[in-house]
Amino acid sequence: MSAVLTALAPIFILIFLGYGLRHRRLLPEEFWLPCERLNYFCLFPSLMFAQIATADLADLPLRAIAATVLGAAAAGGALIFAGRLLRPQAGPTFSSVLQGAVRPNTYVGVAAATAVFGRPGLMATSIAIAIAIPLFNILSILILAFYGEQKSADPRRLARAIAGNPVVVSVLAGALANLSGLPLPAVALETLHVLGSASLPLGLLSVGAGLDLAAARVSLGPVLQSAAVKLVALPFFAYWIGSGLGLDRVTLSGMVLFSALPCTPSAYIMARLLGGDHRVAAGIISVQTLVAGVTMPMALALSGG
Repeated sequence: MSAVLTALAPIFILIFLGYGLRHRRLLPEEFWLPCERLNYFCLFPSLMFAQIATADLADLPLRAIAATVLGAAAAGGALIFAGRLLRPQAGPTFSSVLQGAVRPNTYVGVAAATAVFGRPGLMATSIAIAIAIPLFNILSILILAFYGEQKSADPRRLARAIAGNPVVVSVLAGALANLSGLPLPAVALETLHVLGSASLPLGLLSVGAGLDLAAARVSLGPVLQSAAVKLVALPFFAYWIGSGLGLDRVTLSGMVLFSALPCTPSAYIMARLLGGDHRVAAGIISVQTLVAGVTMPMALALSGG
């Protein structure tokens, strides 16, 4: 447990540092948007492409990884739907709660997997991202189109944005490069690795800078409901499914860690664009990011990571 805490502590220190830098105005407000755009469109896609393009897919149980990650998310989503039957929620609020319960923060995930498990964990997490993130984005569109405020929703606009989403494009391009078997130039790969190495610290600082603690007070019930499913139920489901499928220790712990990640900040953006309750989404993201500093080490320890 102490080794896990030591590995994860720098991640949350960087998140809190980002929060302090922004709210103490030690950096100008104009810094953060270009920083986020640089990471979103260049640095993180470089990391994803390089990792997936060079992964030895033959050594990874792809079907078991997919079943574990997607099965855990499906079970968590089912809990949210069941909860709505017991306690009805407005459609926009429900859509934000559901997004918060299943969508992971990939910046935190890649940083945590690398810190705890090194390259094997990074490889397994990159594959989980390649499998889950495009699907989660598409399903979020459908949920928001159905439950969001229809007069403000524009599914076609967001569908076009997702088709050009740099993370989605980079993981699919990396998979195609890997499956093609064609060698990539050493200079290109080294350049991508250098760019990717800058992604994680900037991404974690940006996550902290985007925390909105006041938003959590707007609707505490939905915020806590989403956090309970995302940070407690999903890691349990991932462990149950993955262990049943015979995943090895590192891969199983990596999938538990992936399922235990806090909600991605892009859920807030999607809620704004498609008529979800973006204020609830902001509270969900902020609370989960803070609480994950406790729940992620616990999930890893219980899974044997």
